[in-house]
Amino acid sequence: MYGAILGDIIGSPYEFDQGNKSKDFPLFSRNSKFTDDSVMTLAVADAFLSLPPQVSDEDIHRFLVRSMQTYGQAFPYAGYGGMFRRWLKESNPQPYGSYGNGSAMRVSSVGWLFDDLETVRHMARLSAKVTHNHPEGIKGAEATASAIYLARTGSTKAEIKAYIESNFHYDLSRTCDEIRPTYRHVESCQETVPEAITAFLEGNSFEDVIRTAVSLGGDCDTLTCIAGSIAEGYYGVPEELKQQCREKLPEDLRKVLRRFEKTLHS
Repeated sequence: MYGAILGDIIGSPYEFDQGNKSKDFPLFSRNSKFTDDSVMTLAVADAFLSLPPQVSDEDIHRFLVRSMQTYGQAFPYAGYGGMFRRWLKESNPQPYGSYGNGSAMRVSSVGWLFDDLETVRHMARLSAKVTHNHPEGIKGAEATASAIYLARTGSTKAEIKAYIESNFHYDLSRTCDEIRPTYRHVESCQETVPEAITAFLEGNSFEDVIRTAVSLGGDCDTLTCIAGSIAEGYYGVPEELKQQCREKLPEDLRKVLRRFEKTLHS
């Protein structure tokens, strides 16, 4: 999950088209901070880490809702959208048909915690549907989790691209140079996930993927969160960046990250 959280932190100063659409920028500044992307990424991870051995889809739904509400209420000023902010406070929260990119930005743990693509896609669907039950919201989460799983299990970039195109029908034919000039702040899955995957496909290292994603502009904390989550599966994350990531998080969130790492290495 380091890739997702670092993407969020590094992209955060340039959200709302505040960057210069260049790959030349400081990775960290005084304005680099975690946002709702990191909080919900870790909330979803904590939910899946807390599941008992035998569990139904309905139980998973309950674990996800409880965890997301708990962390959302613990970090109320992280930058949530209006509908999601209301959802966090409801006693019986229901999905609200969203196709926003929140379902894709919070799903990265799913691509690591499960050991076959069918299960990864199923769990990604469940993680999306608690709020983002629109087909595009579900698709964005599934595509992102699938790309992470394929990246971490040795697929080539060509194989990842082919799988995403054939299964999710995203247009990955454009280059970042073609996307960049007219790309603007947009928060839908269908106009964030393909761009994030394209940034991953064009990057030549973890850091280069991050810089490429930020250079596109738009909702670039979320776009870079998604691109970084896939890049981690493919390239790994340099230890010095992991340390920077840990230093930017409060202890409650670092605790989830440590638990996640321990689970992966057990």
